[in-house]
Amino acid sequence: MEASRNSMPAVIETVGLTKKYGDLTAVDHLDLTVYQGEVFGLLGPNGAGKTTTTLMLLGLTEPDEGHAFINGMDCTRDALSVKKTVGYLPDNVGFYATMTGRENLRFMGRLNGLSGEELEARIDELLLRVNMTEAADKKTGAYSRGMRQRLGIADVLMKDPAIIIMDEPTLGIDPEGVRELMWLIRDLAERDKRTILLSSHQLHQVQQVCDRMGIFVQGNMIACGTLEELGSQINHDGVHTLELSVYPDNIRVQQILHAQKSVLDITRNSDLYIIHSAFDLRRALAKELADQGYTIMHLRQAGSDLDEIYRKYFEKAGEQDGTDHTDSKTHEKKSSRPEDTV
Repeated sequence: MEASRNSMPAVIETVGLTKKYGDLTAVDHLDLTVYQGEVFGLLGPNGAGKTTTTLMLLGLTEPDEGHAFINGMDCTRDALSVKKTVGYLPDNVGFYATMTGRENLRFMGRLNGLSGEELEARIDELLLRVNMTEAADKKTGAYSRGMRQRLGIADVLMKDPAIIIMDEPTLGIDPEGVRELMWLIRDLAERDKRTILLSSHQLHQVQQVCDRMGIFVQGNMIACGTLEELGSQINHDGVHTLELSVYPDNIRVQQILHAQKSVLDITRNSDLYIIHSAFDLRRALAKELADQGYTIMHLRQAGSDLDEIYRKYFEKAGEQDGTDHTDSKTHEKKSSRPEDTV
């Protein structure tokens, strides 16, 4: 994605974007760039500032300082133009419960200027795209949360937006529903070349679907990049920790490990060697152990998973963890009425 980032235009940009509610700074001088065709994840706990950021991008709340731009349009001054370009999927999509899925989409299509055969063809196409054809003529009041989210994506796609902003799209959905939704999000980016900005606190899902991510803590984006870049940034000034298990496990293995110049110390945890070093030893150790006839059973750089990286950034920022925070969403005005997705 790095090469494509360099060649793709920036479609979402914020410069010094700030929003305060009394003494609470919900978003603190945010500088963010999201590129065309990218799936970007805003990652952080409730109250970190993710939803306030999306609301400022949508022109639904005004910043106290700074600016936000979508395709060069000022999100505050050109809010109506921005809404024509951007589709928004809130964390709890609202539909008219006594109307069917098809009827809800028809209503939204008419609000977006579609009618007749063009509208009906668009509805059929989108229902198929989100795998909702069989449930299309059932009342949405009987839909599961996952079904409402998929219909919500069809609803958003009705106006064919170049950019889609999603707020906690997988919240409360069963694992199979999450899998379908993750596939659909990637498909929207890869096949349609749409740009997706996804706000979530679900680490595994963000890691699964996003090209890059920004980690939010109390209104500040403390880190931004790919998974590899985040891991490299957090370990840059620190110690690399490697987990290793080999067969056969004998005294010669320990001699090989201690002979590595950058090794600081080695401990054991059951059948694993825990190696602390000043540099990443994976490639050198893998080659030497293979040359010496050993079979590597397990080789993992600690901190290469998003949950570990996330925890380290929170510790670096002086936080206990990524979950125990006051929920400032009481300050983040948000509506899930169908009209607000237009």
